[in-house]
Amino acid sequence: MDNPKTATILLAKAYADKGDPDGWFEEFYARASGDIAKVYWADLEPNPLLLDWLDEHPAPAGKKAVVVGCGLGDDAEALRERGYAVTAFDISPSAVEMCRRRYPGSSVEYVTADLFDHPAAWRRGFDLVYECNTIQILTGDNRVRALNAIAELVAPGGVAVVSCRSRESDDHSQTFPIALDRHEIDGFVRAGLPETHFLAYDDHQDPPVPHFFAVYRRPA
Repeated sequence: MDNPKTATILLAKAYADKGDPDGWFEEFYARASGDIAKVYWADLEPNPLLLDWLDEHPAPAGKKAVVVGCGLGDDAEALRERGYAVTAFDISPSAVEMCRRRYPGSSVEYVTADLFDHPAAWRRGFDLVYECNTIQILTGDNRVRALNAIAELVAPGGVAVVSCRSRESDDHSQTFPIALDRHEIDGFVRAGLPETHFLAYDDHQDPPVPHFFAVYRRPA
């Protein structure tokens, strides 16, 4: 199939139909066989809004950060460069191996882990939790579960930095990936993390794709 996005939608649907809605991630990355060009959604550079926020909010060296669904590792390396002790995880062992090969010798701890079954020591264990586009590729109850699980990684006084596609509240489209509306991303507030920064913007694709970039802080 020539269209990689269509192929991915069909792959995700096939796994959902057999009761394993998250199982397609490993097959997708395994099919890439280490070729980062086949991970068509990867920008192969850190999120510029994340970089801007980090530059405006420098943290003392050694603060702990975690990247959820780390993909190919660009954002994890950006956090490392700014002094964080970084853990970056993905449910796909093949994705984690691609990160390790792409950044040999990096101090980032790239690990295979499940957001819904991560090490108990991670609970409220990170000063910065970065979530980019994980929730939007999940379906059904797993979206709320994922949001709450991400929120639970944030330590007292720490922040969740969230980047995702967005949609209007009256847009009920189920087109993959399923963007978040304002009520859905406000789940971080309902999970006990007050909002400290919120930006709704359109990216530079043609046509532009609307996004949210938001920051939530757990009270100390």
